[in-house]
Formats: sequence, structure tokens, C-alpha cells
Amino acid sequence: MSLLRMDELDLAGKRVMIREDFNVPLEAGKVTSDARLRAALPTIRLALDGGAAVILLSHLGRPVEGHYNEAFSLAPVAKHLSGLLDRPVRLQKNWLEGFDIKPGEVVLCENVRFNPGEKSNDEALAKTMASLCDIFVMDAFGTAHRAQASTEGVIRYAPSACAGPLLSRELFELDKALTNPERPMLAIVGGSKVSTKLTVLESLMSCVDELIVGGGIANTFIAASGYDVGKSLYEPDLIHEAQRLIRMEHKKGGEIPIPKDVVVATSFSQDAKAVIRQVDEVRPNEMILDIGPVTAAKYATMIQHAGTVIWNGPVGVFEFKNFAAGTRAIADAIEISSAFSLAGGGDTLAAIDQFNIADGVSYISTGGGAFLEFVEGKKLPAVAALEARYKN
Repeated sequence: MSLLRMDELDLAGKRVMIREDFNVPLEAGKVTSDARLRAALPTIRLALDGGAAVILLSHLGRPVEGHYNEAFSLAPVAKHLSGLLDRPVRLQKNWLEGFDIKPGEVVLCENVRFNPGEKSNDEALAKTMASLCDIFVMDAFGTAHRAQASTEGVIRYAPSACAGPLLSRELFELDKALTNPERPMLAIVGGSKVSTKLTVLESLMSCVDELIVGGGIANTFIAASGYDVGKSLYEPDLIHEAQRLIRMEHKKGGEIPIPKDVVVATSFSQDAKAVIRQVDEVRPNEMILDIGPVTAAKYATMIQHAGTVIWNGPVGVFEFKNFAAGTRAIADAIEISSAFSLAGGGDTLAAIDQFNIADGVSYISTGGGAFLEFVEGKKLPAVAALEARYKN
């Protein structure tokens, strides 16, 4: 793919606006996993070393668009980023009205999703953003699959638009890994809802040899196989879709394995008592929060036999120590596997940090949905916009 790259431009004295993905987990006003922040540091330093005034854009969470909500403020990110860069990072609240910035300074604009029209890719909003910079750098691979004002729209109207080092490397590494993957190819997809990943699962089935589902997604597949899931998070209206996918996989000679055993609790809390049950023994007052040891061992074996492993999402509530064993087993198996492993998504990055296996993963992507869509072979809107600017 043909893109203008940031290192090809003269940045001296320019207002360089960089769209990053700082959608990081927070707890008590502090960043708990800074993998995405650290991944962006080379891009920010390249701009600073080039003599630019650096303007950073990002979203955080899913606030009600058009309304300021302190719970989704980027203030904790600005503070943490200041420490990583060892220089002040100023949080700018009302940034669309314009602000003063000098070369060598770093400004983090408040959550782009506080602005009406961000998600709908409003043309006027995109033009306003573009007017604040001399060069726009798209560096947020994790949002490249979304055609929004700060990701795709601004590319079309900025005086100059290019790909940042992080985005460029992501595209290169993923393309290299997926052009001729080692077989068998195994995908592990976790998440809370089938509805958000239904098309992803179906598309993945056409390019991978084996597919493991985890989290709330797995609960829907468990229910689709005729088992009672008690109070577990699942989507009863998508049981027929889950059954269809199971049949599709059987038809091609594979399977979407259903857990043999699960870890349940009667409440969703850090201190809830964990009980291991066979999948057909879940009680009406219980919720499934993790896979059991027998299932974890089976999944680990599948990973050991794979040539390529794609990991997006945990298989349980790994943030709670009593329900972390399943995801830990997946992580440990990937770490010691000889397979080429690709991991992506915010929760996946947090799990990699928590279990300290980063050195055992072949490539860690900062993207979640974008990561999966790239694996599917879809064209990412922000990348398409950059290609169009380069061509024209």
C-alpha cells in the first residue's frame, strides 16, 4: 500500500496533530495499563525531535457524544504521559476554539468523543480539526477501522496528511504475518457479546483453521449447544446465529469447541467464591466467569499444535484473581508455543501485561476491532483515506 509517511516530512516549526489511541484502562483516576501510551512514544518523540509543536488527539471510553463527563476525561492520560515523556503534557479542554502552542510543547486535546459529530464523521467538525494543524498524522491503528471525524474525516481536509510510525509498522507487520501464515491457523476471540463480533467470527472462519470463543461470546455458544447458563451474560436472541456458525464449522471439518467445564459464582465481584462445574451442571443462580481447568488444558493443546495464533480477547474475567486462571492458561500456552502469535485489543494487552508474557508474543498490535478487520482482509477507512491523499 502506498502512503505518505511521517518521517518523509519536514516537521520543523509545524503544528503536527497526531491521532493516537489512548483508550486505556483507568482505575481510581490512574492508568492501569500503559501499553498503548508506550507504543505511541516513538511517534511523539519523532515530532518533538523534528522541531514540531505536538497536538495529540484520542478518544477514551464511550461517553455520551456532545457531553463532557469527567469519568471519561483524558486528564489521567495527560499526567501519565507527562511522566513517560519526562516533559509537561498540557490537557486542552476547549480545543476546537483554537489554542496557543509553540514548537517543543505537547498538548493533549480533551476526549474527541465529547464533540458532537465525531462518530458520524461530521464534515464541519473534521474541517475544524484540520484547521488547527499544518500536518495531520494518523497513528492510531486501533481506530483506523472507524470512519470518524478525528480518524478519517480530518485526513481529507488537513493541509498535509500522513501515516505515523506506529500505524506504518502495524500495517507492515500484520501484512507480513498474514500473507502466508503457518498452518494450522488458530483464532481466539473473546468479548462480552456475539452481536459485536458476529460478522468478525463468520469472516474469520473462512481464513482460520480453528476458532476458540471466550467470555460472554462463549456463553451464547454454550446456550446454543443446549446447556443452561444460569445468570451468565449471554444473548438469547443470537442463539440461532451461534448454532449456524457451529454448523458451518462442522461442515468444513472443524469445530468451535464448547467448554467442558466452567468456573461459576453467584455474584460478579472480585471476592466472589469460584466454583468449578461441568458445563451441564451450572445452576440457575450462578454465572459463568471463566473456563475450567479441563477446558483450559484442551485450549492450551490446540495452541501448541498451531502454526499461527491470533488472540483477541480474554476467555474469562481475568481482572478478578479468582477467575483469571483460564486467560492465564491461554497466555502461558502462547508464551511457550513455537507458533507465530499475533495479539491485539485493549483487554488482551492488559492480560499480556498482567501475566507478563510480552516477550513470548511474536507481535502485539495496539488495535482491537481494527486488528480483527485487518485479519479479515477488510480495507480500513483511515488507511483508505491516506492512500487516496497520497494518490492525489
